[in-house]
Amino acid sequence: AAGRRAMLAASPSAASGLSFRRSEEIADLIDLFSKTQYRAKEVTPRVRVEAIEKRCLELFARDYKYSIIQNSSGDVCGHYPRQIVFLEYESTDGDRDRDSTVQISKLQDLVNRSKLARCRGRFVCPVILYNGKHICRSATLAGWGELYGRTGYNYIFSGGSDDTWADSEEFPEDSEVRNGDSQLFDKVRGHDIKLLRYLSVRYICDLMVENKKVKFGLNVTSSEKVDKAQRYADFTLLSVPYPGCEFFKDYKDRDYTAEGLVFNWNQDHVDAPLTIPPCFSQNLNIDWTQYQSWDLVEQTQNYLKLLLHIINSDDNSGLLVHCISGWDRTPLFVSLLRFSLWADGAVHASLEPAEILYLTIAYDWFLFGHLLPDRLSKGEEIFFFCFNFLKHIVSEKFSAVRKQRRKNSQFRDGEFTVEDLCQLSKPAARISHCMSSSLSSLSFNQSENTILLDIKCEERKMAASSPQMVVWCKQNPAEEHLSQLVNEGRSSSSSSSNQSEQGAAWAGSSPLAVPSRRCPLPTERQVRLEAVRELFLAAYSSTVGLKSSTPSPSGAISGLLEQFARGVGLRGTNAIV
Repeated sequence: AAGRRAMLAASPSAASGLSFRRSEEIADLIDLFSKTQYRAKEVTPRVRVEAIEKRCLELFARDYKYSIIQNSSGDVCGHYPRQIVFLEYESTDGDRDRDSTVQISKLQDLVNRSKLARCRGRFVCPVILYNGKHICRSATLAGWGELYGRTGYNYIFSGGSDDTWADSEEFPEDSEVRNGDSQLFDKVRGHDIKLLRYLSVRYICDLMVENKKVKFGLNVTSSEKVDKAQRYADFTLLSVPYPGCEFFKDYKDRDYTAEGLVFNWNQDHVDAPLTIPPCFSQNLNIDWTQYQSWDLVEQTQNYLKLLLHIINSDDNSGLLVHCISGWDRTPLFVSLLRFSLWADGAVHASLEPAEILYLTIAYDWFLFGHLLPDRLSKGEEIFFFCFNFLKHIVSEKFSAVRKQRRKNSQFRDGEFTVEDLCQLSKPAARISHCMSSSLSSLSFNQSENTILLDIKCEERKMAASSPQMVVWCKQNPAEEHLSQLVNEGRSSSSSSSNQSEQGAAWAGSSPLAVPSRRCPLPTERQVRLEAVRELFLAAYSSTVGLKSSTPSPSGAISGLLEQFARGVGLRGTNAIV
């Protein structure tokens, strides 16, 4: 992967061509996704969906050895991928022939047995591997209404599909069934617990705002946190109530502005309080008692910090995240975790921004059954919110791999250090080959807060004589930031009162004064996440588009339009209506 990126850096036309093809690939994916819900039992359009499935496997294989949990006809779950990826370990070219670490036949058996325990058959499924820990997703526990209904007449004669119950609003009324026999619950939930233990999951984060989902006065789904038999007592349960997809209609109606948007916690069905064990509520500098006053931005940020804190705990235990059906709020947080860890280089290390974006849209959302056409028709833009939210997690506060600052650094938080500058040497933030200058040395002067970038005289002369030959190949935002840095530094140095010192420096090198507060260099994390977001905004703009609730675009819509333009060179696009 590194060699391929180096080759592309040396060939701007090849890089731009590849970038264009990947942007087209993402736009095609979103276009299809916006028109159809994935169904494993009846894949349509077959050719396009099979290409998406194949592409996901290729992207997983870049960094991991994996096995496949078979769901070829949707017989295990109708809205899970036909080939469910079980990541075993991170791999390199040298160790891809290592023996498998999983008994796939045992795992397949556990999956088949446990699927009845959860709503719509959406069993506990591992989707991210981080430091040997499985981050899993699922739906919540099935209540008696679904459990008995799906094991009865409709389930048998629908060929094992979970769609019959999903589209039905009829539930058994037998009070003896409703209040009595708990043996079936013991059996199916016992299988669910065995699967959780096989995956070494210890922590369960429940995003439901209710204890049980009530429909027509009946409890149709349940939750681990209210299991009367305390079957899940050995797990660490966290109740982190988060608004459902309906709330994101308000987000869309406010012209896609999440700041200041607060959920109404006083609704009758909202009865699940935020409950976090002290071991996780501490050390995050968050006042959890104020969660009902948080707007959508702060709430999402704090929940993500909590999830990252959990997976960075000292033990080797995995994490399960779920809401009710597991196809709205669940992929939101699974995606944010995947992006955040990727931006730190902790997962999917070889994937570029367009590739991690494709994988996340295709696997976490499309192949796991998100109902995007339905959500778009109702204006419930939770899918868009997820990717647009990346701008709110670029800070190192969300980094799972905290960088240690130099002990002798006098800069405070928010200012850059030598370590930050060194990120520029990495592929995600390098100076393009086509720039006719090079950084021959880099030094840091704490007393003057100055970065000295020595640029060769010959290259400066070339720039002066043929400025059109010195160009930035804008492959990522870091290069643009560095270009601005050089320009601002040159301007600052030219206005310096010490002309003699400046002249001497320009004779052999170029001192570029860069005030740390005015022009901080972006971290690699920020560069990577901003690149992903801009790719998404461009693809979403050209396919689905944003629909303003007001006659004329508001500041929020205008701001997004500007980001589209910056990302793909568009001006005045009519894709936003």
